[in-house]
Amino acid sequence: MENLLFLLLAALPLMGSPGPVTMSLAGLGSAFGFRASLHYLCGVMAGTTTVLLMIATGVTALLLARPALLTLLMLLAGAYILYLAWKIATAPVGQSAAAAQEPPAFVPGFALAIANPKAFAAIGAVYSGHTIFAGDLMLEVIAKIVALTGVIIVSQSAWLAFGASFSKFLANPKIRRAFNIAFAAMLLTSVGLAFL
Repeated sequence: MENLLFLLLAALPLMGSPGPVTMSLAGLGSAFGFRASLHYLCGVMAGTTTVLLMIATGVTALLLARPALLTLLMLLAGAYILYLAWKIATAPVGQSAAAAQEPPAFVPGFALAIANPKAFAAIGAVYSGHTIFAGDLMLEVIAKIVALTGVIIVSQSAWLAFGASFSKFLANPKIRRAFNIAFAAMLLTSVGLAFL
C-alpha cells in the first residue's frame, strides 16, 4: 500500500496542476456555475480516463508513431481552446446570464481531454514512473487505472468547484466580466505552457 500512496502523492500535483483542461473547468465554473457545467465535466473526465487507458494499453505508442496525426490533434485542440477561451470571456453576465448561453457539453469536454498534451505527459509520467504490484502485471494495471481514475475525478471536480465558487461572489457584472476574461487568459496561457 505504500507504493500506492507514493503513486497518489505524485499524481495529485502532476495531474491536478493548471493546464488547458483544468483552466477550462475553472473558467466554465466561474462563467456558468457548477451544475450547468456538469456535462462538460463528465466529458473531460471520460476523455482523460481514455488517455489513461491509451497509456495503459500502449495505444499512445501508435499515436506517437504517426506525427501527422499527433499534429492534427494538437491543431484541433488549439483551435477549440481558442473558441472556449472566447466563450468564457464573453459569457453573459448579470441576471439573465444563466438563460442566455449554454455552456459546452460532453463531447467538447471529451475532445479537449483527448487532445490535451499535458494529460499525456502527466499521466504517462505517473503511470510509468511507479510500481505498485511488481509481481502481478494484471493487478498492477488495474490498480493504477483505478487509482488514477480517482485522481482524475477528484482533481477535475475540484477545479470546476473552484471556478464555480467565484461565480457565487461575483454579483457585480463588471467584476464578473473581469473574472471571465482573467480565466480565459489563464486558459490561453496554460495552452502556451503545455505546448512548450
